[in-house]
Amino acid sequence: MGVKGLSSLLDSNREISPDIHFRDSKLVVDGNNLLYHLYFLSNLDQNHGGEYLAFRVRVKAFFTTLANCKIEPYVVMDGGSGTSDIKLDTLMDRARAKVKKVHDAALTGRKSNILPPLTKLVFRQTLSDMEVPLVKCFGEADCQLAALASEWRCPVLSTDSDFYIFDLPGGLLHLDHFRWDGVQTSRGIPCKRYTTSNFCTFFNIDRQLLPVFASLAGNDYINLKEMRWAKFLPVGRQHETSWSAGLEGLLRWLRAFHTTEDSLTAAMKLMPNMSQQAQAMVRMAMLEYQLPSSTLRGFFSEGTVPLLPAEMLIRVPDWVRAPLARGDLSGDVLDILVHKRNKLQTQVERSDLQSSNLPSKYIRQVLYGLLLGQEGGGVEEVDRVRQGLDKAMVQPVVQGAAKKLRRDSLPQADHAVRLQVCLETLGVKEEMLQGVPDHLRLPVAVTCYWLRRASPEPTLLKALLMVMVQGELNRRNGLSTSWQGDTNHISQPLDGVVAHSFNQWQACMKDASQLNLLLCMPLPKPHYAWLYQGRLVHRQMKQLQRREPEEHSADFTSLYRSLLEAVTQPDPGANRGAEAQLRAKMDNLQLNT
Repeated sequence: MGVKGLSSLLDSNREISPDIHFRDSKLVVDGNNLLYHLYFLSNLDQNHGGEYLAFRVRVKAFFTTLANCKIEPYVVMDGGSGTSDIKLDTLMDRARAKVKKVHDAALTGRKSNILPPLTKLVFRQTLSDMEVPLVKCFGEADCQLAALASEWRCPVLSTDSDFYIFDLPGGLLHLDHFRWDGVQTSRGIPCKRYTTSNFCTFFNIDRQLLPVFASLAGNDYINLKEMRWAKFLPVGRQHETSWSAGLEGLLRWLRAFHTTEDSLTAAMKLMPNMSQQAQAMVRMAMLEYQLPSSTLRGFFSEGTVPLLPAEMLIRVPDWVRAPLARGDLSGDVLDILVHKRNKLQTQVERSDLQSSNLPSKYIRQVLYGLLLGQEGGGVEEVDRVRQGLDKAMVQPVVQGAAKKLRRDSLPQADHAVRLQVCLETLGVKEEMLQGVPDHLRLPVAVTCYWLRRASPEPTLLKALLMVMVQGELNRRNGLSTSWQGDTNHISQPLDGVVAHSFNQWQACMKDASQLNLLLCMPLPKPHYAWLYQGRLVHRQMKQLQRREPEEHSADFTSLYRSLLEAVTQPDPGANRGAEAQLRAKMDNLQLNT
């Protein structure tokens, strides 16, 4: 959601949101909003595949500051698109714009606010490690987030301008003005508190008209381009063209009304050419600002998992509710079950290369088979094709050990069967992983899969394994701030082919993690923040190409050899020629070459 230009209007009228120091309170946090805010404002890598360890450090610092100020955070996140497709056109437009941005970022090296693929997994795992309460809604979170804050009479923390419209007793603390970094905890966190009462007093309008204002202004659901509200500004300002000027004009016009129906009727007369569909959309958008009873309070206080919306009951197995609500499963699972659609994530890569999601297609097909069965029809995948988006029907796959599983009783299935499904999908035998630390077994199995599907050069595999090993050793030694790559990097174009290959590994890792979670973790969950550091793996690869000598500890060498031995096991289905070729590459992968 979001009302375009509203934040700018508030910034130009700062007396509406007085300065306060916030502490000793509950706080409902817009989790998706915070995640993007912390990543993009922390000067972290976006173009080389992400800096997950540095992001984890940043997330921990944020929630540590809240704890020091005796602020109790409750994080609420979106979980798929819900039962309605009302925002589908808006989401597709954003996805098309993103495709163009990733191509530009790959060519120029400029940051375009592209979230790396494992960021949400790192965010969720960090909050779990810190025991920060989190819930994921069954659809868009705004209404439930606002309803919880209203019941608790505490603020919401977000940058979403829709929270300017919800009538929240505790108000809104805008993230852009939430000065948490380096704060003196004795006083609290300096910020600005916004309330609808201040807003309505300042603009002299009735509070019940705020949903009308938001709908007529235009948000993610509707866009009334034909109306120029700026004409209701005072003489001399009527030709202003900024969004905030139009919003101010709309607010001045609304002063004449006291009921929703009167204002809507008058608005329709101002726009006689508005279609019946557009009128219905305006009314539907208004309903989005009506606060329901909170379904989240019981989850945070007693662990009671919210009920699924009635429209989802037939399509979604009941056992899926708990892992979805905990944030273990992605909201994509709901979109697959409810809409039979999956919009794939776009990474920074040149548009003349194929989508980095193609090698992991088989993993997703197995996932679709577990969720829908082979008779459930195909899933519409939306993915990048050159500089645009394309849709393709992808058929579920149910074969091998997966035939023994039933969707509605999947958690009760034998662990050995669930493990077999995971390993069969990745083309790995369990004995190949015997010498690998438990939490690295999934990444190693994914790397085996990636080697066969993406055919990267040996230098790429060596660089990837070396960064993985160093990350694991740093984790064991409690190091989380001294190994974050070069923060003073200069923007420069990517090595397109190299970046594309690493992107494929991350896509495989993300999809395999979701499959493993759906199978109730037959393989232990990896420590995602230490697996991959984008700028570092690219720099490591260049050092290997230049054959720069490196010194390694005995622990490093031992763990590297264990991982290398596992990932270079011959493919069970490979012919002798392919096996010999793989073995011939082993010399290039040793640390002393």
